Amino acid sequence: MSLNARLEPVLYLFAGLFGVAGVALAALAAHGGGEANLAASASAMCLAHAPALLALALGNTRLRTAWLAGLLMIAGTLLFAGDLVTLRFSGSGLFPYAAPTGGWAMMLGWLAIAAGAVLRVRT
Repeated sequence: MSLNARLEPVLYLFAGLFGVAGVALAALAAHGGGEANLAASASAMCLAHAPALLALALGNTRLRTAWLAGLLMIAGTLLFAGDLVTLRFSGSGLFPYAAPTGGWAMMLGWLAIAAGAVLRVRT
């Protein structure tokens, strides 16, 4: 079994979790007051990457880099959104540079998808 196939359930899991978190954070941003911008930014990243993870899970047999892109997007979204949500509720983030590190990881995930265009699976 390929690494892509083994990672497929994880991609589905985080697609669903990021989707629900994105909607909940959007509601918090709309109704929460205070540092609503933090929740809105976290929501946007969750809602942007949930369908991307779903697409990676569905297309994992055609994209050799799906596993790498998915793991980078999961880690990046967790770091970025997690740092903003932690900052919103506790007043301090996860650790210094957690959000920018997550942002870089998400960008590298998207680049891994682009690299998959060159490293296509032959059919």
